[in-house]
Amino acid sequence: MHDFVVVGCGPAGARFARRASEAGHDVLAFEQGTVGEPLACSGHVSTDIWEFVPDDARDELFQNEIRGARFHRGGPDSEAHRFYKDEVISNVIDRVGLDRRLADCAREAGVDLREDHTVLDVTEHTDRVTVEVRGPDGTATHDARMVAGCDGPQSRVRRALDLPEPGELLHGVLGFTETVDRQHFVDVHLSVPRFFAWRIPRGEAGVEYGLATPPGHDVSERFESFTAEYGVDTDRRCSGLIPIGPPKRVTGRRSFLIGDAAAQTKPFTGGGILYGMTAADHAAHEIDPDRPGTLGDYERAWRDDLRTDIRLGHLVRAGYSLPGVVQKAGMRAFEGEIGVHMDRPSTLFSREQLKALLGRS
Repeated sequence: MHDFVVVGCGPAGARFARRASEAGHDVLAFEQGTVGEPLACSGHVSTDIWEFVPDDARDELFQNEIRGARFHRGGPDSEAHRFYKDEVISNVIDRVGLDRRLADCAREAGVDLREDHTVLDVTEHTDRVTVEVRGPDGTATHDARMVAGCDGPQSRVRRALDLPEPGELLHGVLGFTETVDRQHFVDVHLSVPRFFAWRIPRGEAGVEYGLATPPGHDVSERFESFTAEYGVDTDRRCSGLIPIGPPKRVTGRRSFLIGDAAAQTKPFTGGGILYGMTAADHAAHEIDPDRPGTLGDYERAWRDDLRTDIRLGHLVRAGYSLPGVVQKAGMRAFEGEIGVHMDRPSTLFSREQLKALLGRS
């Protein structure tokens, strides 16, 4: 009987498994394939990422630093509105390397992490959960006091236990070129329905191009058109779903969801690495596998921490669909130096942002 079975070992799953094991719990974790593969997520993250990995990880994972963004209403030749800081806002990192390093941290903490294991079914009982898993040696059933579903937008744990679905799923596409680009600005294009397209310089690692829209909007065709405007042919292309809008409940009787499975993402960018790992820390701190009532403590803790930023994130995203004349006026009014944290839209009302606005006059 394990304390926790963790399904999915991306950043959220690996983080929770590590922290739960460090707290003295017996943790068994499964990853469907190889940790970090296939790539389905951008590597553009806030500098807060370094708080979640060992000190020596930066040299291994770092690719480029970002100090601002150019917002466009059209393609690369359209008018650009610059938003920036004098200091580093964010970093571009090796996304596959991040997942692997976080998984290594979990193993070092004592987690039994098994790759190439596919979870087939999950069943809740009064005193335990059973998890049916297919691995290289066949199918087996494992018992645990609780199960953590950290298995992404199409979570098998969520569906097996009939937990509520995210509010929305977007379809994202990424592609890469090997052109060295050390500039410190990303480009954001409000030229696709209800979201945006982007270009991210990755230093020696090349350039990332991507976009996301609601499914059914000819995503691949739009991506081809977008990269053609930049005059590039991308390789190593990948795609995936992006959950937006956490459901009203992410816990069951002896189960809980973290990360993309719980739609703990930023509505205005789709990024979920920091939100997922933040929620993982709350789960490890609040949940006692012998006391199912503590699942409610987890629900309250992560929502209290992230609720305001998620709500404001929805408002920011609404701006992507405003009439062009309103978008243009807004960007012209606010472009320039900013004091906003890229993961926390609540900082739009911070002293740092007010100081940046007043400093332009």
